[in-house]
Amino acid sequence: MSTYPLDLQALSIGLLVVRVVIGLIMAAHGAQKLLGWFGGYGLRGTGQFFVQLGFQPGPAFAAAASLSGLLVALGFLGPIGPALMISVMIVAAMTVHWEHGLFAANNGIELPLLYGAAALGLALTGFGNYSVDALLGVAGRWSAPFTWIVLVLGVAGGFVNLALRRRPAIEAMT
Repeated sequence: MSTYPLDLQALSIGLLVVRVVIGLIMAAHGAQKLLGWFGGYGLRGTGQFFVQLGFQPGPAFAAAASLSGLLVALGFLGPIGPALMISVMIVAAMTVHWEHGLFAANNGIELPLLYGAAALGLALTGFGNYSVDALLGVAGRWSAPFTWIVLVLGVAGGFVNLALRRRPAIEAMT
């Protein structure tokens, strides 16, 4: 039994706040990688970094991070944006942050974990009344089975990317 009465207006406003904050920060994070905005390295620099981490093509990974944030911020295409975000965060957590522990102060997995959890929560609750999906009349069309399939594909996509990762051979020092 719920402690609070269900207020769809308040729920939609709460989802809007979470969606816009998480989505826009993720989109800005992607814009650093994709466009070089906000002190980022742009597509060329980020692509080279991703190649050093063993991911090819590097630019595709930068684009996925940016796209997922925009989809979430706008509340567009139901669980697809959150699933992309989860996929990107799995890869980031495992390749860049895992060895540093939990906390962000040590470059740990804290932020990818928070982004991934927020994305999962948004995928499961929906985007609310103040979203592009609601405006287009498709907000109620994302069934629970479809949502779960998309989320499983997002998680699987992250782990498949990790499995396909090929670190460049370190040249032997002579």
